Amino acid sequence: MQQNQTIPADGAPDLVQSVHILSFAIANKLCVRAVYNRGAVTLAPHVLFERHGAPHVDAVVYERDGVAPAEEKLGTYRLSGLRDIVLTSEPLHVFADFDPAQERYSEKTLAILTA
Repeated sequence: MQQNQTIPADGAPDLVQSVHILSFAIANKLCVRAVYNRGAVTLAPHVLFERHGAPHVDAVVYERDGVAPAEEKLGTYRLSGLRDIVLTSEPLHVFADFDPAQERYSEKTLAILTA
């Protein structure tokens, strides 16, 4: 059930495909794998939204370069910085401090976790 992200000739990730994969992951409460800052990450996406016209995802990092982070926290990632996004079959768990009503998601929410 893996979907690979294609990269156009200009080297930029296909944002439409990224939005599709992340929306599917959020709707089905699944993790994704991606490359961020040249490192492999496993993310639990919680909300996909636009800020200043650019798509972002708030996600919890489950693993960075094969190692679990010392602290679990919700981070924001601009989709243009995520590469090689692949859907996994690993279920995600909702981060305890996740608040879907935060004002930062009010500009345009594309997908959001529900209880």
